[in-house]
Amino acid sequence: MKKTLFVLVAFLAMAGMVFASGQAQSGQAGTKQVVVKTMAYGDNSNSEGVNWVRIVKAFEKENPNIKIDYELLYDEAYHQKVAARLAAGDVPHLAYMGADARWGAPWKEAKQQFDHRPYIDANFFDLNLIPPMGPNGEIYEIPLGTSNITTVLYMNEELVKSLGFSEPKTYEDLVAMVPKARAAGLDVVSIDGADGWAWGSCLMSAIIARVSGDPNWVSKAVAGKYKFTDQAFVDSLTLLQKMVKDGVISDKSVLVDYGANISNFSNKKALFMIQGQWAAGSIDPAVAEKTKMLAWPKLPGEKAATTGSVAAAIQVGYGITQAGAKDPAVRDAALKFLKYFYSYEETTQRLRDGAIVAPILKNYKVPEDLPTIVKQKVGLAQKAKNTDVIDAFLGGAPNDALNAGMQKIVAGTATPAEVAAEVEKLLRK
Repeated sequence: MKKTLFVLVAFLAMAGMVFASGQAQSGQAGTKQVVVKTMAYGDNSNSEGVNWVRIVKAFEKENPNIKIDYELLYDEAYHQKVAARLAAGDVPHLAYMGADARWGAPWKEAKQQFDHRPYIDANFFDLNLIPPMGPNGEIYEIPLGTSNITTVLYMNEELVKSLGFSEPKTYEDLVAMVPKARAAGLDVVSIDGADGWAWGSCLMSAIIARVSGDPNWVSKAVAGKYKFTDQAFVDSLTLLQKMVKDGVISDKSVLVDYGANISNFSNKKALFMIQGQWAAGSIDPAVAEKTKMLAWPKLPGEKAATTGSVAAAIQVGYGITQAGAKDPAVRDAALKFLKYFYSYEETTQRLRDGAIVAPILKNYKVPEDLPTIVKQKVGLAQKAKNTDVIDAFLGGAPNDALNAGMQKIVAGTATPAEVAAEVEKLLRK
């Protein structure tokens, strides 16, 4: 009897160990761990990347049966890796994406766009704030927030006033600041000109709408109604030359990257900074409290129809791919993570960080204690007229040629007419 009892106890102990081992391997008892391959956007030095890592760790702790197997990359490195992975057939299940030429085209070309409409919780998300992204109203990603303003002119109000100036109403007001700014060792307007996309998204998208008077000039040009060799576009590129000649923008700006641009502004080395609305959260908090977010003042040759306009596009976000949707278990795990990622708490954190203009959650109440610069952002979005963002419609080689061409114009190695001709040629090939 004792021998039998000993064997039974030993058997039960061994069974318990096997059960515990299986539980650890699967995440929880009787459940196989689901792996969601993900391409995430950010790095270890910005809020996007830091928050991503934190969110994933918290989610996996609460959901041990789900593993978010992610690759975290930022800026051009991200876009290059997207192209490489899709070309190799290594398609992630979930990825940071958009619906335009820059953020959506690779997924569209790879036939990996997935319509989320049947799976979006209308009690959680405000569907009125999520614009259609496909020809039949498809929604290919869950935007981080409402429209994404790309052409913001950030003004250090305190620094501008210290030189005896005030908020500029015209381009000539900026030119008038040049002598005193130079004498003080300051740039008038700083831009991360080493990043080609910044010239298109954050500056030229505003200029072409203002000069042409058509808020949808870019999309119409891509569709063939206009040409990039038209006088309106050549004149818009010529304005870059004028900005450098007048000293409003330095020809050395082509050596400044995104981080250095924000650092220069935060360290009071420039009166103004050109970037998108997302940069607001990266400015030093002390400087941010003295910063005003503006649409560009009246530009030379601009038309009345687009005065005061800003360029804005559908906000990027995270979306499930066709590869991720193929397996119901992976799809459901990804959907569960998205609900966690877009939770009220995380959306509020994103708003505080300055990453978004306004949330897309149902019945969301904006906190009253938001930083001043974040409140300004919402105000700018409410009052400004929106126009096309260039790389939301112009992609691939033509957009690359335009971005590189604008850098050449600023550096004095290409003319506006030459750049315009190259873009048009590549677009119509």
